Amino acid sequence: MGTKQPAGKYIKFIVYLTVIILVNVAATTLFFRVDLTENQAYSLSDASRQVVAGLSEPLTIKVFFSRNLPAPHNSTERYLRDLLDEYAAHANRYFNYRFYDVSTDSGDRTTEGNGNQELADNYGIRPIQIQVIDKDEVKFQKAYMGLVLIHGDIIEKITTITNIDGLEYRLTTAIQKLNNKISALLGLKEKIKIRLYHSSSLETVAPFMNLTRLSRIPEEIKAVVEKLNRKNYGKLVFEFLDPAKDPGLEADIKRYNLLHLSWQAIPEKNIPAGSGVSGLVMLHGDKNVSIPLIQAIRLPIIGTQYNQADMAQIEEVLDANLASLINIHEEIGVLAGNGALNISGASPPDPTRREQDNVASIRHLISQNYSIRDVDLKSETPSAVKSLLIARPTRPFSDYELFRIDQHLMRGNNIAFFMDAFDEVLPAGPQGMMGGGQPRYVPIDTGLEKLFAHWGIRIKPSYVMDENCFKQRVPEQMGGGQRDIYFAPMIENRFISKDFPFMKGIKGLIALKNSPLVLDEAQLAKSGIVAKELFASSDRSWEMAGNINLNPMFISPPASTAEMKSLSLAYLLSGEFTSYFADKPVPEKPVEEKKEPSDPAGEKKSEPLPEKPVAGDRLKIEDKGIVISKGKPGKVLMIGSSEMLRDTIISQEGRSPNAIFVMNAIDYLNGREDIAVMRSKEQRFNPLGETGSALKTAVKALNIAGLPMMVVLFGLLVWGRRHTRKKTIQMMFIK
Repeated sequence: MGTKQPAGKYIKFIVYLTVIILVNVAATTLFFRVDLTENQAYSLSDASRQVVAGLSEPLTIKVFFSRNLPAPHNSTERYLRDLLDEYAAHANRYFNYRFYDVSTDSGDRTTEGNGNQELADNYGIRPIQIQVIDKDEVKFQKAYMGLVLIHGDIIEKITTITNIDGLEYRLTTAIQKLNNKISALLGLKEKIKIRLYHSSSLETVAPFMNLTRLSRIPEEIKAVVEKLNRKNYGKLVFEFLDPAKDPGLEADIKRYNLLHLSWQAIPEKNIPAGSGVSGLVMLHGDKNVSIPLIQAIRLPIIGTQYNQADMAQIEEVLDANLASLINIHEEIGVLAGNGALNISGASPPDPTRREQDNVASIRHLISQNYSIRDVDLKSETPSAVKSLLIARPTRPFSDYELFRIDQHLMRGNNIAFFMDAFDEVLPAGPQGMMGGGQPRYVPIDTGLEKLFAHWGIRIKPSYVMDENCFKQRVPEQMGGGQRDIYFAPMIENRFISKDFPFMKGIKGLIALKNSPLVLDEAQLAKSGIVAKELFASSDRSWEMAGNINLNPMFISPPASTAEMKSLSLAYLLSGEFTSYFADKPVPEKPVEEKKEPSDPAGEKKSEPLPEKPVAGDRLKIEDKGIVISKGKPGKVLMIGSSEMLRDTIISQEGRSPNAIFVMNAIDYLNGREDIAVMRSKEQRFNPLGETGSALKTAVKALNIAGLPMMVVLFGLLVWGRRHTRKKTIQMMFIK
């Protein structure tokens, strides 16, 4: 008779099965991931969460990605899907996205795929060529890898996504830009004028210029503006002006620097001599942007050729320039004048300088998130901007200008100084142009040194040299090998401060022509200012002072290592600064000297002297309240080199450690630390730590001899235990 199985076993089995099913069902909707990376590179930043959680209008992201892409592009698509899933998990109901299949392989084409390609083209997403290795053969195929963001009636696009570097940063800043653009457009009191200056006289010579569509420019531009107007809440207005019929437009043509063409008579074609103008101008308030419609290209032998602008490109240019016209970005002030770097690009280059202000890369990076505003301290106060950037001033500041800088800080604003200790001057050549020969390094004295000393910091008149520096490759015709550029220190991770969140992702930097910074601890303690070192050179650094010569062939380390030490290169000062002018009279604004008119005989006309005013001290006039003696909490960034802003060490795409550091510092001073942290966490530069020769030898010895010895010892240990066990068993049976 068989035994009866208890019913409890089946009940347990059913309960366990039910739990497993319920756990799997719950996991399809309630899932979590753990990001074990040091910088949380695969987790959504706080800034991104806040942006999508605060959407007030529907935001749709349309992603156009080809299917079955080869590595590494397939991982890019997977990362983008995961990233958008993260956005959706933290967003409100206004966020949604969709992937569109736009495969270009003829074998995969479908009616839907063709329609998606047409949709992508309408949004300005074009296919790019990618390299494919198939059956040991290198091929190229077209692939769509882009997306558009549609927020209200505004469209922003990322045309190419070939890797995941900085992808979250690009998406979040694009969403922020859309939000700011909508707010700015809805708040406009005056419409944006799109003014077309186009001479009808050009139509007579258009066939000889190979410009067959020139006569259709007015109607095409009008159609483009109407299309953009529907996407920009009707804030655009189109105006068409014909300079051939209105000679009064000559002043506008000169003001906006429009293309002006003139031609001689062609009797055989019955064409009289004449001239014409063609150009597009965007106007709003006191701002304007000129857009050329005809491009003149001068080629050797062939001569001058003329090309007419593509209307699709004109639409993109108009849309892109809207941002600068309506100030959708926060303004950042940059010093104009006093020989400072031309960050904004508004001033013409100075031909007498050894190096032009090659700061196009940092200008491009700043303009992506800020509106750059030139600040002339002689005529305006910088208080309208939250932060002021002062880069490489070379000419002295008046006390009036120093007072404006001082009071800007007293109001709780921030200042970033990129200061050079020396001005590199070459002997003058013909007509004042820069010449050749050995440069002279002239110490710079601008007067800012008085403010620095009052704050408790100073820049030493020397350059930092470092054995841990950039290595320059020497051409083979010059002997080959590499050369140490001692005045370009490589900043190691251990000499980079991690006190600030925006600095934690930066593992290495390169400095160039940096002067050391020195703190006055007593003055800092007296004023209550906190100074934090941001980065420093290695402990094998020294200073070059006095007779400066930066020719690498004539620089060598000091004979004694006692002269070497780590030198501070950048500081961040914060706190409630006290005014340098607290116990001083308010400086008067300098009056520009004007030439007095003279009579025909050459004698100056005398003017009656004004009545002498009563002295202020006799009237007991006091100027209390004019000087802010104790300021609100502010910050001062101090770096002893303007080379940190130049194209030589700033990448245009903004992914190099130096570019990330500078942009993070600017964001931090403008109260956008969350954006800086997001940018910093995606930094891919992660060098290995330096190891000494003794440690390297020990590791080699361990791998060569240590591991085999460990195996032998382990074998002997196992043999010994077995031998002991064998002896024990034998003893048990021995009588």
